[in-house]
Amino acid sequence: MNVKSCEKKEKSLVTLTIEVGPDEFNAAIEKAYKKNRRKYRVPGFRPGKATRKMIETVYGPQVFYDEAINEAFPDAYEAAVKEQELKVLDMPSVELDGIPSSAGFAFTATVPVYPEVTLGQYKGLSAPKQTVTVTEADVDERIKRLSDRNTRLVSVEREAKPGDTVVIDFEGFLNGEPFEGGKGEKHSLEIGSESFVPGFEEQLVGIKAGDEREINITFPDNYAPELAGKEAVFKVKAHEVKEKDAPEIDDEFAKDVSEFDTLEELRADLRRQVTEERQAAADREFEDELMNQVADGITADIPDILIERQSRQFVDNLKRQVLQQGLSYEQYLKMTGSDEEKLLEDAKEPALRQVRMDLAVTAIIEQEHLEAADEDREAEYEKLAEQSGMDKESIKKYFSQEQMTNQVLTQKAIAIVTESATATEPEAPSENSAEA
Repeated sequence: MNVKSCEKKEKSLVTLTIEVGPDEFNAAIEKAYKKNRRKYRVPGFRPGKATRKMIETVYGPQVFYDEAINEAFPDAYEAAVKEQELKVLDMPSVELDGIPSSAGFAFTATVPVYPEVTLGQYKGLSAPKQTVTVTEADVDERIKRLSDRNTRLVSVEREAKPGDTVVIDFEGFLNGEPFEGGKGEKHSLEIGSESFVPGFEEQLVGIKAGDEREINITFPDNYAPELAGKEAVFKVKAHEVKEKDAPEIDDEFAKDVSEFDTLEELRADLRRQVTEERQAAADREFEDELMNQVADGITADIPDILIERQSRQFVDNLKRQVLQQGLSYEQYLKMTGSDEEKLLEDAKEPALRQVRMDLAVTAIIEQEHLEAADEDREAEYEKLAEQSGMDKESIKKYFSQEQMTNQVLTQKAIAIVTESATATEPEAPSENSAEA
């Protein structure tokens, strides 16, 4: 094998021109002969017993060339890639150069490679960072959430009002005909939850157990295409009206919903939780802003394949999220009036941002000669185990050592950026933006 040329092109494509010499080609022809000799019929020989020379005499000297080229190509290509120290990203496109002969053959292989990345500034950056504050109203909101989770629904013999839950049967009609997905039985609906079509819940105010009524609505223009903008009538029957029975907010409440004995202790712990959450969010925003600056500052001729792969990953993640919500991917596409081609196209811009970010992080890891020690990986496994409530050995089944190494190195690279950065005061919103 001989690499005649290695030419770099746009979008980090490399074209290799590779020659396979007579000895290599002859060895490949011999392999092709041994694999395929039973296919050829030569007078006076049983199938598979004819010599290579006899088969070539009957069928022509090039009879095994195509198969031999397929035999010789992979080793020649891999040797060329190794010799040129290329980090290839995908399969090459290949073309033969000229006509193969007993002297061998030549081919060109064009392949996308990992781009050369030049870092811009990644130390000593600055970005705005929010100052964390927690008020009594914030703690009150957390108390309310706990109260809501521990609130019972109690049946009442009265008309329904906003905030009540009504148990109903319903069926929707378009032009007097029922439509698919428009029927439900013994469905619990909280008035004011905005979980049904706009205008539906408000018309349940005043209904009592045993009442029947018709509700007229118009589906929003951004609804499922077959219903968008259309007028519908829902026939509704109420089975039950329920009101919320909220607990008293006192020390007994604190004991019921937490490990604390007093409401004061619970409030203090909730304040701590809110503070930690907001600090973590402020840290993430600060980190994101800095890393966006780093990603914007790199110079790299990014191959299309990296963007295409990231776009595909975004769409695949969307598919999983849709399934988790109880919808099929096809239902989602129908409801949103989209298709996979459009989703992939829309994903290209965020995919490019993510690719630039990944390239920047990798470049910092190389520039700083960062390494992941065993204790680093173990610490990360322990952290994930604590966050998920699983044991460490179970976590190791889900995250390989290679994945954890990448995680540790990424965190170290980001830490170099954030720890050398300066936090500035966020700009106060202008009057115009506040009005908007």
